[in-house]
Amino acid sequence: MKGSNVSIEHVSKRFGTFKALDDVGFVINKGEFFSLLGPSGCGKTTLLRIIAGFEYPDGGDVLFDGKSIIPFPPDRRPVNTVFQNYALFPHLSVYENIAFPLRLKKLSRAQLDDKVNEYLRLVQLEAQADKKPSLLSGGQRQRVAIARALINEPGVLLLDEPLSALDAKLRSNLLIELDSLHDKIGITFIYVTHDQSEALSVSDRIAVMNKGRVLQVGTPWEIYEQPATEFVAQFIGETNTFTARVSECAKLPNVDEYMCALETPALGEQSQASNGDRSLIKVTDYEQTEPGQTVCFTVRPEKIRITLEAPASAKTLNVFEGVVEEPVYSGFQSKFYVRLRNGTIVKVFKQHSTYLDDGPEIAWKDRVFVSWSANDGYIVEDIEK
Repeated sequence: MKGSNVSIEHVSKRFGTFKALDDVGFVINKGEFFSLLGPSGCGKTTLLRIIAGFEYPDGGDVLFDGKSIIPFPPDRRPVNTVFQNYALFPHLSVYENIAFPLRLKKLSRAQLDDKVNEYLRLVQLEAQADKKPSLLSGGQRQRVAIARALINEPGVLLLDEPLSALDAKLRSNLLIELDSLHDKIGITFIYVTHDQSEALSVSDRIAVMNKGRVLQVGTPWEIYEQPATEFVAQFIGETNTFTARVSECAKLPNVDEYMCALETPALGEQSQASNGDRSLIKVTDYEQTEPGQTVCFTVRPEKIRITLEAPASAKTLNVFEGVVEEPVYSGFQSKFYVRLRNGTIVKVFKQHSTYLDDGPEIAWKDRVFVSWSANDGYIVEDIEK
């Protein structure tokens, strides 16, 4: 595996009274595609600039393969950066833009030509080699910038929202190309983005940031299915979240899981309940949450089933009755905003896996049942204030 291990150790940074980074620390493995994800102002770009050497931390350290890089200026760090605005030389051709870092090394003409042509093939721009950047599309210009950043074979490639200036379809296509390029090159990629779908689709691991802090580091699956905080649950994709109080929590037989009963006033009473207590909902958890504890309960819209008829009763099924307030047809799926009997709105996604001969089955103002298994909800214990 190529690239460098990157250790971020207790890094803090202030700009005046604004705390951009607050004791940030985690490890990025050699050869990983690692994303820093969060809203504007969360500190992700500041952290990237500290790794690149464009900013210096007030405290903490950044290590590459166990050695601090903080004392070194940007040009002496084994990193290259790809920016959002390409930063290409407008008067140079594609070939010369990519060749520029190698000319500083004074390679022979044959060595330089072989290397540049290799990277032109890698980013599929052989036919554009003699063109100036102004004659290229946005996606092509970004591929030139990526090739120029990679040709020096840095230990780490930093990508600061490199696709945000592109339209949605081009962004999606270039993202796939970038992931494929990472697989071929094999060095460490650190990718900054505010787009959850980008981070989920290409990352080996993700650090979710907010207000200068890292809230969770994990694989895309862990971040989506097992959010550590309410913010992570709401920021990654779409979800329904409710404040709840733990009524009871008991270990399930033969598995390392617990069945918890939650009082969730925002949901009101269920339309049916196998244990007779309609005020409680069921959820499984990997830890024994203490009775009386206030938690955040979350359930993803795609995990909720919506039907015109009441589902068959089951011990682990949560069932509520409501009215379709707003149906949104999106081709491959429909989104339903269902108003429960107590007035709370619940989002439900229904995938269209078969041909709809007469249009969607469920329509505006239909009375419906929404239900989900105890396995499909998730408890977030530490509610962010």
